Amino acid sequence: MNQFTEIKAGVAAMVGALSMIWGWLGWLVVGWVVCMAIDYISGSAAAAKAGKWSSAKARDGIWHKAGMILVVVVSAIADAVLAEVVEHLPAVQLPFELSGLICPVVLVWYIVTELGSITENAVAMGAPVPAW
Repeated sequence: MNQFTEIKAGVAAMVGALSMIWGWLGWLVVGWVVCMAIDYISGSAAAAKAGKWSSAKARDGIWHKAGMILVVVVSAIADAVLAEVVEHLPAVQLPFELSGLICPVVLVWYIVTELGSITENAVAMGAPVPAW
């Protein structure tokens, strides 16, 4: 086996193992964290390009991201509570297993908003964007 094939096999094995551990919700979290990092870096770059970068503004961005993390944690707790209630109330019979409802919606919403912010930062840095 050549080295490239070995690298591909290693990456595939790693992604498979992580998928087994995390599941699809874990990949949503990874995608959201990556989007947050890209947004913070691109926002800092856009501000630096405009000559408006400041540590206070950067700190506000960190606090904003911390608040988002708190909201995701609260949504995960709400999902766990909801699952427990549904499981232990005999009057409630769902035709499906309730493993998560609120947290995935919150994560997707945050990912979409981060992607919009990254696009705004790219425009501020001078990237050409098609008219909508």
